[in-house]
Amino acid sequence: MTTGKPRVVCISQARMTSTRLPGKVLMEAAGKPLLAHHLGRLSRCRNLDALVLATTVNATDDPVADLAATLGVPVFRGSEHDVLSRFAGAAAMAGADVVVRVTADCPLIDPDLVDRVVAALLESDPPLDYVSLDVTRYPRGLDAEVFTRAALDEAAANATDPAEREHVTAHIYRRPDRFRLGAPLQPDGAPVDQRWCVDEPSDLDLIRTLLGALLPEKPDFGWQDCCKLLDQHPDWADINRAVRQRTLH
Repeated sequence: MTTGKPRVVCISQARMTSTRLPGKVLMEAAGKPLLAHHLGRLSRCRNLDALVLATTVNATDDPVADLAATLGVPVFRGSEHDVLSRFAGAAAMAGADVVVRVTADCPLIDPDLVDRVVAALLESDPPLDYVSLDVTRYPRGLDAEVFTRAALDEAAANATDPAEREHVTAHIYRRPDRFRLGAPLQPDGAPVDQRWCVDEPSDLDLIRTLLGALLPEKPDFGWQDCCKLLDQHPDWADINRAVRQRTLH
């Protein structure tokens, strides 16, 4: 890491060829593509120096790259399946010292929570290589991981397991003997068992319902505003309750 203030770069990964819901990141909710909601919310983060979209070299992802460019977000294009190399390339392009990993199927991502995870790594003493939001206690769809560029480059150079090439950070968090891993950040209260990421049509239905209700009243809403709304409309949580999260952890 360079001396002085580290350069913090958020890299969001997106592609059109999702297996369960192809083209999901450009599907619309409340009049805008999900990707536009996602990138717009990340632009409110205070602890980021840059935001980059990492997509593939496939022609099918030209619309993803075009939308990001229209929104003023730099784009890096790399391998579809070797996402680790794609992140390493994006981090190098952006001159990152610290990398924030998020995924574009999270249109409700919370900028304040992203800032908290970044601060947890930057302010750690002794220093950390990796810290994340606790996805077992926060709603899925707020996920954020923060790690040093050095750890990313080491993973990109050494990872051989195909799952570690695809899932970017697995090479890091699977090796507590090699990397300094921070305790995952947890909410103050009880765990919240909700799905706010988009993998299935029913996930999209829920996101459209939430954005349609929240944006007119509070365009800069946070994750707890979503919780309050679902408390007021408990039947909404049933919209995507049958969907199961795929996970490597």
